[in-house]
Amino acid sequence: MSQGIDYGKLMHRAMRSLIQDVLGEVAKSGLPGQHHFFITFDTTHPDVAIADWLHDRYPEEMTVVIQHWFDNLEVTDEGFSVTLNFGDSPEPLYIPYDAIYTFVDPSVEFGLRFENSSDDDEEGDYLSEVEDEDNIPEAPLAEDVEPDEDEKRDAEIVSLDSFRK
Repeated sequence: MSQGIDYGKLMHRAMRSLIQDVLGEVAKSGLPGQHHFFITFDTTHPDVAIADWLHDRYPEEMTVVIQHWFDNLEVTDEGFSVTLNFGDSPEPLYIPYDAIYTFVDPSVEFGLRFENSSDDDEEGDYLSEVEDEDNIPEAPLAEDVEPDEDEKRDAEIVSLDSFRK
């Protein structure tokens, strides 16, 4: 018999599954309504695949926004790949779920935060918790956003610190 139930690991697996399910649905049907995602991830994770210039600019962590313009969203059991537009330059990204620090959908005030585990977890997983509503960034108002000619937008890289109170 095991020594105890590892709730942290079970929670982490459940939250990874939630992100996988949400992204899988978006890959099939697109983003419904005003939903959009801020995803912050560890760029030093060995399985993250981003362009060298992005890694040079964001050597430790990076936040991407999946909202108006994204392409080739593919979701697997280990992570997801997506093409985002950075200043008229489409760039493919691959992000494993265990590299994610935060997953936020400000349109419905939902967020997950994954922290580095302080113990010696053999998988190097993160512990997860649902963020307090006060720490979820608010979506910009529609009147504050000017659409491009064809209603597509460049991907934005933002620091979630700018949204914290």
